[in-house]
Amino acid sequence: MQTILGANGQIAEELARVLRRDFTQDIRLVSRQPKKINDTDSLFPANLLDAAATLQAVRGSEVAYLTVGLPMNTALWEAQFPVMMRNVIAACSEAQTKLVFFDNTYMYPQNGNLQTEETVFAPVGRKGRVRQHIAEMLLAAMQAGQIEAVICRAPEFYGPAKTQSISNTFVFDAIRAGEKLKVPLRDDTLRSLIWTPDASRATALIGNTPDAYGQTWHLPIDEARLTYQQFIGLAEDVFGRSLSYRVISKFVFRVGALFISRVKELLELLPRYESNNLFDCTKFKRRFPTFDSTSFRKGIEIMRDEKSR
Repeated sequence: MQTILGANGQIAEELARVLRRDFTQDIRLVSRQPKKINDTDSLFPANLLDAAATLQAVRGSEVAYLTVGLPMNTALWEAQFPVMMRNVIAACSEAQTKLVFFDNTYMYPQNGNLQTEETVFAPVGRKGRVRQHIAEMLLAAMQAGQIEAVICRAPEFYGPAKTQSISNTFVFDAIRAGEKLKVPLRDDTLRSLIWTPDASRATALIGNTPDAYGQTWHLPIDEARLTYQQFIGLAEDVFGRSLSYRVISKFVFRVGALFISRVKELLELLPRYESNNLFDCTKFKRRFPTFDSTSFRKGIEIMRDEKSR
C-alpha cells in the first residue's frame, strides 16, 4: 500500500492518479476530510498534528508521500509544519514506512545563482526559515538512519485545475477571468516553472525507485526557461488573442501589504522575481532520461482547452 499524507491539493490529486495508473491500486488518502480520486482509493481521516493519528495513518504502508500544503500564513506555518514533520518522521520510523517528502525552494537564496541539489540553504524571511527547518529535520533523521526517505523539490508551479501559485494567479486566472494580467516586479527575468502533473509523475517515479532514496532530487522542468514577457507572448499565440499585462512594482506590493494580509504574506517571496530563477534538474534527467517533461506550449494548450470545456 502507498499512502498520501495531505491528499486534497493539486499535487496529491495528480499523484493519486499516476500511482493508480503506473504503480499500485492500493492507495490510502489521508487528510482531515479526504475524498476519493480513484474508485479504488481508501480514505483515512486524520490530523497530522496528532502523533497517534499520524502513526495509524501510515501503518501498513510501504511508502508514504508527504504533500501537505498550508494556507499562506507565516504564523500557521511556524506553528504546524514542524509538528507535522516530527510526527510523520516518528510514524514512518515506527511503521517502517519509506517517506517521500514533496518540498519547495523557499529555503534557497533568492538570487540569480544556479539552484542545484547541493545549494546551501539561505532563506529570505520567516516562511523560508520554516521550510529550511523541516527539510533539515528530515535530513537529520535520514543521516541518523532513523528513516528511509527522499526529498523531491519543485520550483514555482503552473498548471491546470486548482494549481496555486503567483504565476497561475496573476497570469492564467486573469486570462480565464478576462482581466488584465499582472507580473511581479520584472518581465525580463527568466522563470523556472514546473507543470504540476509533471511534478506529481516525477514524485511517484522517485517514490517507486529504490535507489533514489537517501537523496534530494530536483523535479523536472521545461529547461527552455522564459521571461514573463516571453511566457505571456506564448500564451497569446496559444489562446489566439492579445493579452495585456502590467508590471507590479515593489512599492505597490508594499502599499498593498498595509491593507491586505495575503499581499503581506507575499513580500518575502518577491526577491525571486528580481533576478533570474535558475532551477537545475540535470540530476533527475540523467537518472530518468526517458521522462517526458511537458513543454510550456503544451502546458498552456492544455489550460486553454480546460478553459473552453
